[in-house]
Amino acid sequence: MLSRDIEIFRTVMTSGSATRAAKVLGLSQPAVSMALRRLEERAGLELFQRPGGKLQPTQQAQALLAEVQRHFVGMDVIEQRIRSLKQFGAGRVRIAAFPGLGTGFVPRVLADLAAAGTRSMVSLQVMGSQDVRSQVLRDEVELGIAAQDISTAGVEHALFAHYFGVVALPAGHALARSSVITPKQLARHPFVALQPDDAVSLRLDAICRSHGVQLQTAVETSYTFSLCELVRNRIGVALVNPVTAVDYLDAGLVFRPFSERLEFTALTMWPAGRPLSPFVRQMLAAMRARLQADMDRLRATMPPGAGKVALHQFQPLAAPPA
Repeated sequence: MLSRDIEIFRTVMTSGSATRAAKVLGLSQPAVSMALRRLEERAGLELFQRPGGKLQPTQQAQALLAEVQRHFVGMDVIEQRIRSLKQFGAGRVRIAAFPGLGTGFVPRVLADLAAAGTRSMVSLQVMGSQDVRSQVLRDEVELGIAAQDISTAGVEHALFAHYFGVVALPAGHALARSSVITPKQLARHPFVALQPDDAVSLRLDAICRSHGVQLQTAVETSYTFSLCELVRNRIGVALVNPVTAVDYLDAGLVFRPFSERLEFTALTMWPAGRPLSPFVRQMLAAMRARLQADMDRLRATMPPGAGKVALHQFQPLAAPPA
């Protein structure tokens, strides 16, 4: 009975009145009022004041609602998982990836696996790195792929690779005549940048200050693919991760190595205490092969003088344990 009364309380609080809550729940208004009275008596709290017969939530009601909402979020996750199991069974592999790898790179990896005859029902979600970690913490995905600049507390993790920023230019841009581009060259042109509090943006700012230059920022954005779109529309030039650069090789962009090592890093993570499935282990190996192939393809578009500049470096750690 208490759980039903709490559900009625939540509906009253979120809908704004007992009348609207009664309509949502298919109950009479007296039944809703009775449930609220019963909850107050059992909790020993005054949850509502009732001047003129109208419900006014107290501070205790607001505090209780916060706890109730957390409970119902957990129940929503369980219900979503039940629906998923009914539709796909237990064999579905759930993957969450940040946009830097999730929008283009991971689909290429899945295509490689399919071409090799390795198939599984996959649910791929693309989201920010903090949300990826949250999904892994809640055991809602089997594999998370995130940028390194987040906490790894509470999850198993392994570094995947370091890769180094390349300069994105519109086709025909004057800087495309250079085989390697320096901070001083960048500072002469309008620049599109990641948000100033982004870890990569902070590293780039430190590099530029060490060279005594300041970039002419025209637009700031949150994701590398947005930088590439801004460059494609000739808003400015940008420093982007080379994995996303591969997505734009056929979109009218030109890429050149940066003279300094602006490091991007990706890591893999999975729920603590859960062994990796055979498909996930095969995917991790395929990710390594695909990154090498992508970097080879990107390098092939650059002038011969750019050949000595590193585009990536695998993390020399053993594969995650079974």
